[in-house]
Amino acid sequence: MTGRIKLLIADDHPVVRMGLRGMLDGQEDFEVVAEAENGAQAVEAAERLRPDVVLMDLRMPEMDGVTATTRIVERTPGVRILVLTTSDSGADILRAVEIGATGYILKDAPREELFRAVRAAAEGKPLLAPDVAAHLMNRVRWPSDEALSSREIEVLELVAQGTSNRNIAGKLWISEATVKSHLLHIYGKLGASDRASAVSVAMKRGILRH
Repeated sequence: MTGRIKLLIADDHPVVRMGLRGMLDGQEDFEVVAEAENGAQAVEAAERLRPDVVLMDLRMPEMDGVTATTRIVERTPGVRILVLTTSDSGADILRAVEIGATGYILKDAPREELFRAVRAAAEGKPLLAPDVAAHLMNRVRWPSDEALSSREIEVLELVAQGTSNRNIAGKLWISEATVKSHLLHIYGKLGASDRASAVSVAMKRGILRH
């Protein structure tokens, strides 16, 4: 593409937005055209300004980054979404890629890696970090009826961390009965008999990182 790459920064932390703007505006081919502190503002600004790339945090108030990404992709398909977040959760990665994000990068990535990711996103080139590629390969490798849902992966990640059913329910805002139901589905899909074997199988298949 020609000309400067127009950017929209969507993050609920002012310090993060300020730091990103300072880095990005320092590049001759970047121009930050707006900032948004929540998903709703990001959707409105994307429709009004039509930036080339939106740097999207996933966890924001009023409207989260996943919902905002979905709406931007639907309403302004020419706008690319680069997810920039602190979360390396397999569930978050899968969800972001599935709803149409062009790339996914962590906030602690080196600045040159961020610049490359922005330029790649502006050209519509998918940017798959190794973890993202591993999770997507799992989706390809295993039939859809055996693939775990995003929510099941979230549950399994917490199980792998030694979290009890009660605490999983609290973290995900669901009932313990729902957690048990998710675990039964996980066991069935993975051919596992208990929590430990489910985690082991998931690691072997690349669903969970070691």
